[in-house]
Amino acid sequence: MIRDITIGQYYPVQSPIHRLDPRTKLAITFVYLISLFLANNKYMYLLAVIMLGIYILPSKVPVKYMLKGLQGILVFILLSIVLNMFFTPGDPFIDWWIIHISWQGFRTACYTTLRIILLVLGASVITYTTTPTKLTDGLERAFQWLKVFHVPVHEVAMMISIALRFIPILIEELDKIMKAQQARGADFENGSVIKRLKSLFPVILPMFVSAIRRANELALAMEARCYQGGDGRSKMKPLKYTGVDILAYVLLFLYLAGIIAMRIFMSDWLHLWM
Repeated sequence: MIRDITIGQYYPVQSPIHRLDPRTKLAITFVYLISLFLANNKYMYLLAVIMLGIYILPSKVPVKYMLKGLQGILVFILLSIVLNMFFTPGDPFIDWWIIHISWQGFRTACYTTLRIILLVLGASVITYTTTPTKLTDGLERAFQWLKVFHVPVHEVAMMISIALRFIPILIEELDKIMKAQQARGADFENGSVIKRLKSLFPVILPMFVSAIRRANELALAMEARCYQGGDGRSKMKPLKYTGVDILAYVLLFLYLAGIIAMRIFMSDWLHLWM
């Protein structure tokens, strides 16, 4: 199951989304995530789903592969459903014994679950379609203006890129440690919740040791190569916008305009008829 978690992994394939400038994909991701918090009715969520489909399908990354990334947050999704469904007051939908579910709670649970799924999928596309090197270049160029405030943009971009790159590596390391502990008789699947949590303690310490060791090895490797940061460094392949990027920005602007218009006008219209 640990190996099925795909968040943070790069999916190598040739597609229009892979060829997009990383700055374009950063803008798409940022605007899309913000739009999900503006959505407050089913039509806005429908538009968000359509936009995500337009973004995912040309990437040639299998939807099944992307959905595997949701396994890591499945517990969080279930917890969100339970909290919203059982603890939101309103008109009764199910009222039996100690089970009290309102229509408002059911609707809130559906919207919250859909929002979490769209957030994860929307944020994951950029890591599936962008190599760590291009992502670092895109972050550095996109936030170049922060250098006016003496922010070390290159170093911050490098740290974010390394953190994303370490996600699949640490997941693979965790899988190896758990298999080694199971070979020694550890049981992570049976027993009560408290017992299973206690069984994870022998995994946590080796995991931290492995993460610290890898970070130290990476620091030594960068130091051995005389890495001095981004000042004065040139790019072999500088980032350039193409016609596909312009088309992507046009579609993004239309999507954002649609979300804002639906947020302003449709909310008032639904309020009058509900």
